[in-house]
Amino acid sequence: MWQKATLRIDAQLIPVHINYNASSGEVGLSSEYGSGKRFDIEAFEDEKRRIRIRSSKKKAMSASTRLTHNIKRRNRRVADCRFAIEEFRDEEEEEAVDAFRQVLVQKDLLPARYDDYHTMLRFLKARKFDLDKTVHMWAEMLNWRKEYGADSIIQDFVYDEYEEVQRYYPHGYHGVDKEGRPVYIERLGKAEPSRLMGVTTVERFLKYHVQGFEKIFAEKFPACSIAAKRHIDSTITILDVHGMNWMSFGKAAHDLVMRMQKIDGDNYPETLHQMFIVNAGNGFKLLWNTAKGFLDPRTTAKIHVLGNKYRNRLLEVIDSSQLPDFLGGDCSCPNEGGCLRSGKGPWNSPEVMKVWQPHSVKQY
Repeated sequence: MWQKATLRIDAQLIPVHINYNASSGEVGLSSEYGSGKRFDIEAFEDEKRRIRIRSSKKKAMSASTRLTHNIKRRNRRVADCRFAIEEFRDEEEEEAVDAFRQVLVQKDLLPARYDDYHTMLRFLKARKFDLDKTVHMWAEMLNWRKEYGADSIIQDFVYDEYEEVQRYYPHGYHGVDKEGRPVYIERLGKAEPSRLMGVTTVERFLKYHVQGFEKIFAEKFPACSIAAKRHIDSTITILDVHGMNWMSFGKAAHDLVMRMQKIDGDNYPETLHQMFIVNAGNGFKLLWNTAKGFLDPRTTAKIHVLGNKYRNRLLEVIDSSQLPDFLGGDCSCPNEGGCLRSGKGPWNSPEVMKVWQPHSVKQY
């Protein structure tokens, strides 16, 4: 049976006549542009699929080019009706994310739990909006998560040695900055790497590290977003290197740090807003001034190396009530272990959790 229709091929509208043979499953086409051609439906669908992928790539590349070169920024207000969170999205970034998402759907690389605007935007930024590189990074991330068991690591992994690890490596989240981001603190000057490796292993510590990242996305970022009434998906980090003995960091500690950095960069990109390294001596500053010449300027712009007169700089971004007293703030949590063990933050606020608990949000 013949029927006239209009076929869209690569954004062009072409009038065609369609003849479908039910017994053979074949389709015949003819148009004003040329004689008919016969082919099976599977081949036809494959061609349409390839066309859609090419179109999505063109859109993403076009969007990324405009993002890179267009100075003028246009914003669109977006409200999350679940939590009364309001945000402003750059229209060009939004277009790039939409095109990236289409490619991921076409390649079957977008499980429902990762179908999240901000997650895709972070990966695009990590690869400077290069579509092919971002798709590759995304596919590698999905493979890693499956092999590592990241999706269920919060429930599956129990870090029994946590208390001992805290003794030799004091660290933790405490409060938020003035814009609502969680503040992460490490007292590296009090770390004892050799003893740390005596109470845990590199592999178990890495699992603990990954579990910590999963908890940030599952608990801390959503809670901070609710409290701040804006989307939060990055942190402030403070590294206190007062009294740090660089010679005590042996090969095992060095390898651990390098593996952690690779996991973070490959699978949790663009989650650092700013880092402050405080109580840095002249030797450290000299090393940093040399090292930053080899790093991406976008990365070095986030890192601030300060001496012992850092208090005012920290108070520019963190209220004194949210900053521990050992860093020049007013907070001195009375619990055992002090501020780093207190869990202070919106993620432990009953009012915030009352809003948060009934809702299901992406965990990554």
